Formats: sequence, C-alpha cells, structure tokens
Amino acid sequence: DAFPARLFDRRARLRARTFDFLTEPSSRMSCARTIAPHARVAAHARRHTTSGKSTMSRSAVVPRAKANRLQEKSAQELVDATETFIFDCDGVIWKGDSLIEGVPETLDLLRSMGKRLIFVTNNSTKSRAGYTKKFESLGLKVNAEEIFSSSFAAAAYLESIDFKKKAYVVGETGILEELDGVGIKHIGGESDAGKQVTLASGELMHHDEDVGAVIVGFDRNINYYKIQYATLCIRENPGCMFIATNTDAVTHLTDAQEWAGNGSMVGAIKGSTKREPIVVGKPAAFMLDYIANKFQIRKDQITMVGDRLDTDILFGNDGGLNTMLVLSGVTTKDMLCSDDNTIAPTYYTDKLADLLCVGKVAA
Repeated sequence: DAFPARLFDRRARLRARTFDFLTEPSSRMSCARTIAPHARVAAHARRHTTSGKSTMSRSAVVPRAKANRLQEKSAQELVDATETFIFDCDGVIWKGDSLIEGVPETLDLLRSMGKRLIFVTNNSTKSRAGYTKKFESLGLKVNAEEIFSSSFAAAAYLESIDFKKKAYVVGETGILEELDGVGIKHIGGESDAGKQVTLASGELMHHDEDVGAVIVGFDRNINYYKIQYATLCIRENPGCMFIATNTDAVTHLTDAQEWAGNGSMVGAIKGSTKREPIVVGKPAAFMLDYIANKFQIRKDQITMVGDRLDTDILFGNDGGLNTMLVLSGVTTKDMLCSDDNTIAPTYYTDKLADLLCVGKVAA
C-alpha cells in the first residue's frame, strides 16, 4: 500500500511545480511559465519531418518558456538588433483580402531604417508572381524576390536534390507555376479537379509510374480521385516522395472565419499511405535555411513575426531567431497563456503596427 501513496504524492508535487504564473502590473503584462525539469521533454517534444526522417525539435527541452509584452523600449532594442524581418502574411499583413491596419506605415518605417523585409507564407495556392499581384492589390510594393511561399519551397526542395522525374500535385496553380519555373514536369493539380471515381465492379485506376514525388498543398477542389491517385503513386512507385507544403490545421481564406487548412489534405494521404510527409513549409527548417543561405544572413540577426505559435513562432525558435507574436490572427492571448501551450515568443503584441512606436522614440 505504501508504493501507491508515494506515487500519488510524487505526481501531486510535480503538478504543483509544473506551471508558475507570474503576475505583473497591467502596464507590463506578460505571460510567464516555468516547466518542471521532469516535464520539459514530454511537454514540448515535437516531431518535424524535413528529410524523410523524423527528428525532435531543437526546442524540445525548454528550461523556461516566457513571453513578454512588447514595450517601447523593448521594441527599439528588437529593431536595433534586427537586420532582417521575416513576416508571415495571413494574420500579420492581411486577413483574407483585407489589409490589417497600420501595416503600410510599419513596413515603410522599417525600410527607411535599412531593414531587409521578407514575406513567408504557408499558403501554396499562389506562386511568388501571384503573391506579388496580391501585395499590389493591397497597395503594398513588394518584389517577388522578397516572397517565399510554400509552393516555391516545394519546387526549390525538388530542385535542390536534382529531381528528374514527374511530380503529381494535389494543389492549386501556385505549385504548378513554381514547378514550371524550375523545369520540373508535373501532372494533376487543377486538371484533376472535376474527375470522379465511379467504383464500378472491377474498376481499376491506372497511374503514371514515372511519378517520383507527390506534392500535397491546399486544394479547394480536392476529391477522391486525387487522393487515390496520390496514394497509388506513393505506395506503388519505388522511392516516390510524399511532400507537404505545410500541415496547418486552419487558414484565413476570408476575413470572416477560419477554414480547414492543408493539414486536412495531408492527413487524408497520411491515412491512406501510412507515410509521414517531407514538410517544406513552416515550421520545418527548409525555408529558413534557404533564405539565410540566399541572402547570407546570420540567423541571430533575424526576427520572425507571425500569428501562429505552432508554425511561425516554432519556426523562429527552432531556427535561433528572435520571435514576435502578433495577436491579429489565429493566436489569442488566452491561447498564448494557456497551461497547454509550451511555445513562447520573445515578445508578443496586438498587431504589427505596434512597432510604429520605434519611429516616435527616434523622433
């Protein structure tokens, strides 16, 4: 009888020590939490598959997870220490087709201070050329070379491994355009949008045996034909890769509500193939490594700004960047400070335009 008593007592002590919430005056509110040593790995262990192998995130062991609200002084210090800002788009720059208040002025201020600006999005429905047009439609001047979408990342990944076969695409025009840009042959995509499977007696679906990669991106026209075709390629073509542009649970297709994200499409293929994908979008490291190498940027001089803890902030934390969470998108203050959350940004604030205080301090 003594053993169960000791066990229950130990569990109670661990629970009591696991989270320590610190209360500060309202002018300097922060969300702080200490994770007990016994619980650190279990609480924050994450698995990312970036090269066909599952690896544990570098931030799996976190001695202290603390998020501080951005103040004028800390904003100035952050900007001074930053050579390059990487911005997520949905929830940071815009929501659906609506520009978030104060964004143009903030981007102009940072550019005037000599900061490099890079825009990274997990949304694969557009290519870099397509996103350039979207920025223009919102009154923002952004060059294609400053945009890195997960559609581009999928093409860049295949180019980096000297891929010579065909790709089957579950996704939209953004992926197709980026594959064309690097000369990779592809099938599927929007041309399979209306195809149906009748499941008549004895029906057999044939597939292209030269497909060496299946790319799964967000697809508003996903159907059973595409799922089956992708499944056949992955399961029956030797060495066929399963690539996911991202595994986001939800996305901002409109500014009215959240919509099921690419994680739902990837999940369907994972379920039928029993395979884990190679993820090229956030929070996997591929895009960050590509950007750092392309521009020869030191990672400790980069600040990642995003609205999602499990993609944007984890992407930055794992890459050794400063991180700033904005509450203008998916993540709320309650989610950030929840007992269940183990991912903390360097700073958090309401919206990107809160950086405009730097201009006032400078003036």
